Amino acid sequence: MSHPTPVTISVPATTANIGPGFDCLGAALTLYNQFTFTELESDAEPLIITAHGEESARVQTDARNLVYQAFCRFYETLGQPVPAVKIGIRLGVPLARGLGSSATAIVGGLVGANAIAGFPVNRHDVLDMAIAIEGHPDNVVPALLGGCQLSASSSDGNWEICDIPWKTSITPIVAIPNFELSTAEARRVLPETYSRADAIFNIAHLSLLIRGLDTGNAAWLQSALQDRIHQPYRQTLIPGYAEVQAVAKEAGAYGLVISGAGPTLLALADVDQAEPVRNAIAAAWSNQGIATVVKVLQIDHQGATAQY
Repeated sequence: MSHPTPVTISVPATTANIGPGFDCLGAALTLYNQFTFTELESDAEPLIITAHGEESARVQTDARNLVYQAFCRFYETLGQPVPAVKIGIRLGVPLARGLGSSATAIVGGLVGANAIAGFPVNRHDVLDMAIAIEGHPDNVVPALLGGCQLSASSSDGNWEICDIPWKTSITPIVAIPNFELSTAEARRVLPETYSRADAIFNIAHLSLLIRGLDTGNAAWLQSALQDRIHQPYRQTLIPGYAEVQAVAKEAGAYGLVISGAGPTLLALADVDQAEPVRNAIAAAWSNQGIATVVKVLQIDHQGATAQY
């Protein structure tokens, strides 16, 4: 049974990896894309897409649109015909900046389809669909569920999802530069193999990060945000990375890491240090001649929501 439309799905931006949690740890942020779905008459044009907001001119408005592809995948999985639909997109998450814009599209398309269909599929199965489309869980899981989420494959080939407590005083600050870095490019610079020492290093620091996020222990957080799997290679693609990291720490941040594949950088700081850290990062990148938007955000704990 279909549900009356329109329905608006709000999906948060996400920051993945958070230092040592490469491809398995991600958190939802208070920055959103919204997708409004209106089911059309069966004899209408099968697809209408409109986009509004910053960078909306770059959004594909045909069947190649990722929101629509996820929407179609939902109905194909159920073995049902895809209904004619109008999709209105309002962008609040910058594209190709390492803030999970593609995850918002995938989750938005799946949750919108589920809503129009009358919610025949539970959230766990929607999550499996999202991971299958994205290819890795670290963005789509927190985009759907909210909070900070750790994803690990289980022995039966499914996923175990673990909600990671995040002390409210730990504040995420995102620095979004005016240049892009594709995930494909950021993955190309990674090595095929790693040493045992590097594997042990990341296991230890991810474990410490999980405890640090829960307790707010400053010394643990300062150590835990180190990584040897992706950041040493990807930081070469981000002009001014070392300088921005240094000034963020000097201003009181626990540390600064690459958000997802980049080029957005994520600093974590105590709430009382958030504004000084924000100002220091903005000034440092400005000195590099790079225009940057720096935002003090919070962790989103709702994930994707539907509103009629």
